[in-house]
Amino acid sequence: MNLGVRWTLHGDGRTPAPGAVVRPDERLSWPRTAGLGAQHVVAMFGASFVAPVLMGLDPNLAIMMSGVATVIFLLATRGRVPSYLGCSLSFVGVAATIRASGGDSATVTGAVLVVGAVLFLAGLAVRRFGARIIHAAMPPVVTGAVVMLIGFNLAPVTASTYWPQDQWTALLVMLFTGLAVVCLRGFWSRVAIFLGLVFGYALSWVLDLAFGKIHSPVGGAGAVDHWRLDLSGVAKADWIGLPSFHAPAFEWSAVLVALPVVIALVAENAGHVKAVGEMTGDPVDDKLGTAIAADGAASILSTAVGGPPNTTYSENIGVMAATRVYSTAAYWAAAGFALLFGLCPKFGAVVAAIPGGVLGGITVILYGMIGLLGAQIWINAKVDLRNPLNLVPAAAGIVIGVGGVSLKITDHFELGGIALGTIVVITGYHVLRAFAPAHLKEQEPLLDAGTSSYEGDQPVAKS
Repeated sequence: MNLGVRWTLHGDGRTPAPGAVVRPDERLSWPRTAGLGAQHVVAMFGASFVAPVLMGLDPNLAIMMSGVATVIFLLATRGRVPSYLGCSLSFVGVAATIRASGGDSATVTGAVLVVGAVLFLAGLAVRRFGARIIHAAMPPVVTGAVVMLIGFNLAPVTASTYWPQDQWTALLVMLFTGLAVVCLRGFWSRVAIFLGLVFGYALSWVLDLAFGKIHSPVGGAGAVDHWRLDLSGVAKADWIGLPSFHAPAFEWSAVLVALPVVIALVAENAGHVKAVGEMTGDPVDDKLGTAIAADGAASILSTAVGGPPNTTYSENIGVMAATRVYSTAAYWAAAGFALLFGLCPKFGAVVAAIPGGVLGGITVILYGMIGLLGAQIWINAKVDLRNPLNLVPAAAGIVIGVGGVSLKITDHFELGGIALGTIVVITGYHVLRAFAPAHLKEQEPLLDAGTSSYEGDQPVAKS
């Protein structure tokens, strides 16, 4: 059985030849491959460590299970889809919503485990019926709207929890991260979030030395005197040890809040598989269902032991594009490094000590980027928002999701925020489409584009 763990040496094993790429089934020398693996781990540090901290989960367990998830993904796809699986940011809003309603870490991981199971089944369905089943159930107008409301639903978390802890640090970190994303090139631009975290860490330390403690709210609670950067937990942590495991707990209300994220994860995987196929010159669309199922299986395993869900990381696509090395051997090396980091509690304590003000500056950009990925889906698919069939369900669902609108079903159960917004987008689109006149289904806009050309006496709208 081909498991994709045999690689041929590319050229002299040092650098790709001019104009050539290192294909997934090739590798450079093992020292260089190990170095590339370490680079992939650094690339996912920023987002993959911020995510578990924001979700209230153990960062050590997160990094360890990201390595395990990557191995599962590489084996499932037989080494044809080079990818690193890190903690998914799509669940941050879900975790915040569940905790706000009284849930704990076990409730969060239980809800996400169910999402992983649904994602696994969705992957099997795609393998059986093809990618057309995704487009039929979730056309781009739906996926774009859901991704957008998931991202923008997080805005109140930044505004009420992180930013107030140290507004000036948050502002400076936001500016620094924005400059890093825009002005840096190649690999450095791909790790801009990580650089923002390092800058914020150093800035908080300097401000503590210069001005002492700050009087501000902590974690949404009342204002108290506290250090911006509290490293007391780092000193107490061991150098070697196992992360903190816990079993999941299942509550239907939490599951319903988390389920809409399946749509975002399917969209992420589809985009990742498409991008990898285009970069390597080897179309891997036939692996889409397998990739989605592997993502689901990895998330099930991670959340079953108390870790966060995992998904493919776009940061690592950037590393591949910059280095022209698509070897899956580098990802096996990355997975090995992740497992080692997961066994170092002191390293996890450093991550857990990220100051709230730093998270405020990072999340302003990060959450906005997640939301705007929905707009990018619309742009790429040329979704026409002048067509009321697209406009109405997307507009209603986004406002519900972002504004936290709720619908009380019984005294003990209500839908709101992400869950209700997603239901409105999906059911609204399909119900309206069933009753819409034919000309709207053909994607003709309600209003013309402002100009039109004429053939004889018949107007022809410009596309």
